[in-house]
Amino acid sequence: MIEVPEERKIVVGSLGSHRYQRGVYAYVGSALAGVEQRVGRHKSQKKRLRWHIDYLLANADILATVAIPGERKEVECGMAQALQRCEGASIPVPGFGASDCRCDSHLLYFGDVDPELVSEMVMMRLSMLECVYPRKTARKPNPKTKRE
Repeated sequence: MIEVPEERKIVVGSLGSHRYQRGVYAYVGSALAGVEQRVGRHKSQKKRLRWHIDYLLANADILATVAIPGERKEVECGMAQALQRCEGASIPVPGFGASDCRCDSHLLYFGDVDPELVSEMVMMRLSMLECVYPRKTARKPNPKTKRE
């Protein structure tokens, strides 16, 4: 979760220049081999701007990070798509963080609202995702076992 403290025009690599409104954003990224290192890099002030998120973070504050284990790229995309369906979510920049997939964006904007409300909504939405927490199916009854 990210907060942009005031409206800013930011050039984000190949996406070009876009206006980012003041408020709370959620970004979904993956680090299939080393989430601690990736999050540490994102939090670092001194880094080469490489990914879309690096450009935004140079002008914003990280409010919170949530690490969800996953071994497939589809988990990242599933989370981004689920967050798009949250109340008040919008796509501020099409293609942000999604240059290697078919998603509309991996960055969502929630407005200039209380970050804790957004955090609760995001966590609730993520907790219900099958791609994050697969549901166990009930065992089918064995037809050879008699029930009385």
